[in-house]
Amino acid sequence: MSRKRRMFDIDMPAMDDIPVGKVPDKVLEKRRGPMAAAISENADALRDQQSTEDSIRAENDRLAHELVRLRSEGLVTEHVALSDVVTDKLARDRKAGPDPELEELKDSIRDIGLSNPIRLERRSDGRFDLIQGMRRLSAYRALREDTGDARYDRIPAGISDATDLNSSYRRMVDENLIRKDISFAEMGALARAYSEDPVNDCPDVDKAVAVLFKSASYTKRSYIRAFASLLMMLDKVLKHPNDIPRNLGVELKRKIDANPELVRQVSTVVMSEPDRDSLREVALLRSFVTSEAAPAPKPSTSGPSKTRRAKTTFQVSGRAGVAKCSASSGRIELRYDLDFTRVDRAKLEQAIATLIDKLQEEDDLTHG
Repeated sequence: MSRKRRMFDIDMPAMDDIPVGKVPDKVLEKRRGPMAAAISENADALRDQQSTEDSIRAENDRLAHELVRLRSEGLVTEHVALSDVVTDKLARDRKAGPDPELEELKDSIRDIGLSNPIRLERRSDGRFDLIQGMRRLSAYRALREDTGDARYDRIPAGISDATDLNSSYRRMVDENLIRKDISFAEMGALARAYSEDPVNDCPDVDKAVAVLFKSASYTKRSYIRAFASLLMMLDKVLKHPNDIPRNLGVELKRKIDANPELVRQVSTVVMSEPDRDSLREVALLRSFVTSEAAPAPKPSTSGPSKTRRAKTTFQVSGRAGVAKCSASSGRIELRYDLDFTRVDRAKLEQAIATLIDKLQEEDDLTHG
């Protein structure tokens, strides 16, 4: 009796659909049990998790390096204790003494905070050298002293690694070049101080101007050189050099170059009035560059001189900016971004006469 052959229906994929050397995933899924599928899925999940962690770690490393770079360039603001800021690394191009605008800056900081952090460089002793922001630092120190408020113990600052001295000077100078109120005498004084410091290895003032004021125009550098030279000629003679108009200083320097004896004459006339204010000093200097004869020295008065104290200070807006004024008994002082020596003399006299007449009329109406 013959045995019957049993036939099974097997669903075989087409041969063309089976890659050589690889079993199709569908076939594997049919062969794997539930446990194997779970293990495979868990392995896939672990691989995805590891890949995600590697990506996060790489991104964190990149951000950390970027933060280090930004901090080293002073582009990250930090809060630094006022006591840790040292200001003697650079000779300053701002004049010493009372700053009439400091109160405005203090009010601004008090109201809205410091919008522009100071710039510092790290020192080896853990403290910091001031590069930019002397007025902002002074305002913070004054606020701390005036109010005793602990929030002024630390000042916002961008801290960079120490650079060569020339770069530090350039940073300070370039920031102040954009300020309209910085005088040519201040810039000339800085060039002198820079050239006289043996650390800078720059004994020539002209070279100091070229190094420090590289960003300025050729004409502006020539003015700075003229004022630096003028200050050396009249050292310890001028009490108010920062109030000398640009054209007056440059022309006086030219006159002295043509006639060196003029230095002695200017010194004699100016120093004959020890109690002179800035307006009087400028008038004395101007007399040497005009066709008028130099003024005779004022007779000195005996007894101690009285310091005039301004009773009123105010500001008035004009087309060229803000005019700063101070007024006291018998005196009014005006500072404005205009070279008054270039104004036609007759027009200047007429303008001042009109001002005096108007003020006199108001005084007569008030006290008449």
